[in-house]
Amino acid sequence: MANAIHVLTVDDSKSMRALLRAALSSRGYEVSQAEDGVDALEWLTHNSVDVIVTDINMPRMDGFGLIDALRAQARFRDCPILVLSTESSDDKKARARNAGATGWIVKPFDADKLDQALRRVTH
Repeated sequence: MANAIHVLTVDDSKSMRALLRAALSSRGYEVSQAEDGVDALEWLTHNSVDVIVTDINMPRMDGFGLIDALRAQARFRDCPILVLSTESSDDKKARARNAGATGWIVKPFDADKLDQALRRVTH
């Protein structure tokens, strides 16, 4: 699967990471995972991905901080970043959009809709 889309999922919930890995792997994605924004940035220092899916509410560094940190780096300026969160308020969505998020998906996620969103932002 040399052409598989490589996704980094960032979520502090072990069960959510497991759900995301199962849903995405079964649809042919290559999946890497991080526990929070700090973990994601450390991992991305030595790795690259096609798209990032991040939660908002996480310890150490939340999703907003992660988006800001990624958009400040030239190599991640154009990388699609989807927010996957239980949050759905317009102000949080606007804050994420202003920080540079590509899209927003509300948990619990529908695996087919997540797949469609990922394919839309990576093609």
